[in-house]
Amino acid sequence: MTPLEATLIALAGVCAGAINTVVGSGTLITFPVLIALGYPPVVANASNSIGLVPGGVAGAIGYRRELAGQRKRLLRLGGASLLGGVTGAVLLLVLSPDVFEAVVPVLIVIALILVVAQPWLSRKLASMERHEHGGASAIAAAYGTGVYGGYFGAAQGVLLVGMLGILMDERLQRLNALKNVLTAGVNLVAGLVFVAIADVDWWIVLLIAAGSTAGGILGAKIGRRLPPTVLRGLIVVVGLVAVVLLVID
Repeated sequence: MTPLEATLIALAGVCAGAINTVVGSGTLITFPVLIALGYPPVVANASNSIGLVPGGVAGAIGYRRELAGQRKRLLRLGGASLLGGVTGAVLLLVLSPDVFEAVVPVLIVIALILVVAQPWLSRKLASMERHEHGGASAIAAAYGTGVYGGYFGAAQGVLLVGMLGILMDERLQRLNALKNVLTAGVNLVAGLVFVAIADVDWWIVLLIAAGSTAGGILGAKIGRRLPPTVLRGLIVVVGLVAVVLLVID
């Protein structure tokens, strides 16, 4: 690895950490950079998943005010997310990439529709019971996005915020804080599976970890100050970019 390559990977980590904290989809920066530098896809994906964990932790710490009072949610949804992350990581190693990649753009589009329609749907669903701490539907959503995140991870946060915003009666910023913790957990358990089964480049892990940590801190400072409308708009923009990149890949 040359100094230039190391710099590019670290900078990609900074950008990914910031984007993951604010909206998600940071993998769409780090993963293509690693592939462009010639790293095998499985090695790039495994190393990237582990490297982004510190950035997710930094983002969660930055959102600690919005996490206040969400312990029950974390316990209910966290287990489902972790189990999903393990499932997705195993699927990555045993299934053809074409199977999952075919449905990824569809999943992201559905999530974006949910994000845009959340205020309207929230009013329509006001007379229906929605769970404060996450019912069975929210747990299923956490597991499903965990599977997706363990497999690849791009726009995992977009999917999670989109679904939880409909299923749970909560402000978008607090859901974003919850998302940061859950996605960091998915990356961690998926990374542990990769360590046990696949090859990991620890130099990549170190560079992305350092960059994503700085990016996570920066992203939290920016994201916490964004009004819901702006945050929702950023989610839509990043999600649409994710769809385009995945379709043309």
